[in-house]
Amino acid sequence: MFNITKKSIQWGEETLTLESGKVARQADGSVIATLGETSVMANVTFAKAPKPGQDFFPLTVHYQEKYYAAGKVPGGFFKREARPSEKETLTARLIDRPCRPLFVEGFKNEVLVMCTVLSHDLVNEPDIVAMIAASAALTISGVPFMGPIGAARVGFSDGEYILNPEVDDMQKLRENPDQRLDLVVAGTKDAVMMVESEAYELSEAEMLGAVKFGHEAMQPVIDLIIDFAEACAKEPFDFSPPDYSELYERVKAAGEADMRAAFAIKDKQERSNAISAAVSKIKESLSEEDQIDANLGSAIKKLESSILRGDIINGGARIDGRDTTTVRPIVSEVGILPRTHGSALFTRGETQGLVVTTLGTGDDEQIIDALHGNSRSNFLLHYNFPPYSVGEVGRVGSPGRREIGHGKLAWRALQAVLPAATDFPYTIRVVSEITESNGSSSMASVCGGSLSMMDAGVPLKAPVAGVAMGLILEEDGRYAVLTDILGDEDHLGDMDFKVAGTAEGITSLQMDIKVAGITPEIMEQALAQAKDGRMHILGEMNKALSAGRSEFSAHAPRIETMQIPTDKIREVIGSGGKVIREIVEVSGAKVDINDDGVIKIASANADAIQKAYDMIHSIVAEPEEGKIYTGKVVKLVDFGAFVNFFGKRDGLVHVSQIANKRLNHPSDLLKEGQEVKVKLLGFDDRGKVRLGMKMVDQETGEEIAPEKKED
Repeated sequence: MFNITKKSIQWGEETLTLESGKVARQADGSVIATLGETSVMANVTFAKAPKPGQDFFPLTVHYQEKYYAAGKVPGGFFKREARPSEKETLTARLIDRPCRPLFVEGFKNEVLVMCTVLSHDLVNEPDIVAMIAASAALTISGVPFMGPIGAARVGFSDGEYILNPEVDDMQKLRENPDQRLDLVVAGTKDAVMMVESEAYELSEAEMLGAVKFGHEAMQPVIDLIIDFAEACAKEPFDFSPPDYSELYERVKAAGEADMRAAFAIKDKQERSNAISAAVSKIKESLSEEDQIDANLGSAIKKLESSILRGDIINGGARIDGRDTTTVRPIVSEVGILPRTHGSALFTRGETQGLVVTTLGTGDDEQIIDALHGNSRSNFLLHYNFPPYSVGEVGRVGSPGRREIGHGKLAWRALQAVLPAATDFPYTIRVVSEITESNGSSSMASVCGGSLSMMDAGVPLKAPVAGVAMGLILEEDGRYAVLTDILGDEDHLGDMDFKVAGTAEGITSLQMDIKVAGITPEIMEQALAQAKDGRMHILGEMNKALSAGRSEFSAHAPRIETMQIPTDKIREVIGSGGKVIREIVEVSGAKVDINDDGVIKIASANADAIQKAYDMIHSIVAEPEEGKIYTGKVVKLVDFGAFVNFFGKRDGLVHVSQIANKRLNHPSDLLKEGQEVKVKLLGFDDRGKVRLGMKMVDQETGEEIAPEKKED
């Protein structure tokens, strides 16, 4: 009934297995990849003909984490998986980015790749397994895919690279200074296609070494997929790339002059309008048959690309007149919004980000429900890209894959320099509003995010800047690496290579390639050129602000922390939370207590913080023998007076300790409700508190020297 193909290799510390032929047999390609006890199923289907007039490649990649894979029931009211989580969206992008450039040029049939996590051992991260499963499923499906690709995760500790570090190691990356890298690399047998990383100030050489290590480590995986495909791959889909060379020549003849003049305009909006006008003129000059040709868009793009790329590769200036290494003019401003906790406006050429930082308390931490368990995050970075930023009219809705991906890249770049939560007990939310875009807005978010956090008083370990690099790579081997690329250079170039970091090292590296990979030599040059650009940008940023402000905004909360014994937590909370609610109501401050006995008291009012602190201190602190306290008489008895002197603690002042003279009854000098000064004399055998008054000056609260005592 089943025609099963199964292949395995030993990969690092685990066994990697590919299996097909038993599940989802109606898909064009279906593979279950298993690493350890983490299994991901990838299914590929594709349309056998493109839609009429289709002028782009409609590839869709979905990645789903099923909670049953880890033996969990989903949280929330509906108790089922719903919209994709941030992790699922980011993993779908990881799969899409290295695979998309490897489809044969001109293929415009719809392709769907669905990856589903079936089992998770909480040791092996499923994203790498999903990338391998997707690559294998595409390879055996018959779709014109020029793969396969392999993928690997690389860690770095004590100067050594680690293949596929365990989930726990990566989850604790920020807590463990020895774990300095989480890098995902994907590529073909000959070249690297994609890099995504989170790092802790690694040098360019260390980052390049990590990429090389990962590329070498994935070679057995690529060999496994090839061996697997030889046993079970379907016949290749009958597809030949369309030949539109004659159409291209007609397009070139009709519009090269106008297009070249349009690309000579430096202003983006004027240039875009001129290009649109040139395209319209080209279409009007063509025959009706040419105008409806599905390859017309490709022919026009080829003309645009040949003009832009040719000028650069032949040593000419770029669109805006720069050479290959110059960064566009930068203006950095901070503190531009009066009521926010921190704000910055970062402008680089025609790219601009308005970035705002808000400081919150522990209540504002994000609770993340994931396969590996629940966790909390006290650093959030959200990126918004409205249509007006590129002068367009469009729908505005919930964040898409682009917004989530760009926001996560900026998050990775900045998290390495955040202070420890024990030193800075705030939840930090950074929001980047892209107000103009022509070139990397994610790197503008990094720069603006660094400035706005420092403006809010966040003590960053160092400022962070980012720069986007591009590449023009010709078939004859000539190439040019471009610093601080424009939107058109990104669209028509061969590489999007983003590097962010401090003056000391790299904190994030992201690379996407549109051709069949780049060589280590090109990547080394790009890293060196990016470092020069990053240092220049840091210098420009430092003109506005180079370190966190010493004072918070008047509108930001202040947080004080205190440590109490864990056996006192119950007393502070009280029965049903009665005590802590009273503290919050009376003081006006927010109070958070964790299981370790760390208490965070937050308020914009310093008096409210002090009041809450004093109330908590009075509950958990122990009175000290020999110390003088101010108390209140709560009860008089024949043998003395009971005084409330320390929070809710009462002690007895024996009648003989009230004054230096004989009293018939404590009421001779005292009455209930009277405020008195008392000294803690000690504790009796039963732990009862003994207090004294006669040795304390009741006006000053100072102890009376023995020679000055009354007769």
